[in-house]
Amino acid sequence: MQRFEGKVALVTAGAQGIGAAVARRIAAEGGSVVITDLQEDKITALAQELGASALAVRMDVTSRTDVDTAVAATIERFGQLDVVVNNAGGCIVTSVPEDTTDEDWHRQLDLTLVGAARCIQASLPHLVKTRGNVVTISSVNGLAAFGNIEYAAAKAGQIAMTQNFAARYGAMGVRFNVVAPGTVRTPNWDSQPETLEQFAALYPLGRVGEPEDIAAAVAFLASTDAAWITGHTLPVEGGVLTGPGQLDLTPTGPFKKTYED
Repeated sequence: MQRFEGKVALVTAGAQGIGAAVARRIAAEGGSVVITDLQEDKITALAQELGASALAVRMDVTSRTDVDTAVAATIERFGQLDVVVNNAGGCIVTSVPEDTTDEDWHRQLDLTLVGAARCIQASLPHLVKTRGNVVTISSVNGLAAFGNIEYAAAKAGQIAMTQNFAARYGAMGVRFNVVAPGTVRTPNWDSQPETLEQFAALYPLGRVGEPEDIAAAVAFLASTDAAWITGHTLPVEGGVLTGPGQLDLTPTGPFKKTYED
């Protein structure tokens, strides 16, 4: 399929894991891809792998200047912007909730929620021109109680933000959707493979997700196959939402932390 032929996508946090899989999937379907991340060497290597249809731009989503510069570089190189994939974020607060400081809250929200908002704001004028769309990578943590309260609040905020953008800009032809992954095998798990396998046992489908599982869902929502879908959250989570009660979320339980991105 060449669903993205003639289209340009900007993917945040594209150096590895979900972001890199999304960039590869869109490029494989004929699209041009702007890959952003703080890990400049990795996105440069990925852009070289994908060829002339890819551009690497170092970007920190917590910097308004960086975000504006990346969008401007996209327009300068390709002349348009059709898809934004908000993948940047992560669980950066590791303290228990009663010890979380105001600074911790601000850091978590700035990276995961406000960072996504910055990318949308900078891209909107161009998305209106192309009747484009935004796909934001949230998490099952934003849909049910899986722990990591600060991270979960930021991910739930992404879902509410997406619904409101969808309602506001639908008349202009711009769509906004969310993919909510469960646990995904990304490089963040490289140092704890045993824990990852423990999590796999909790999923009805018997495994954790792969980055390509999420990329497939993003490609669907970003394509014209989803032309009449907006404001929607698509869980891609191996069935774990059918029985979230099987997780022990007590402070001493075996699953105190979850990391998706």
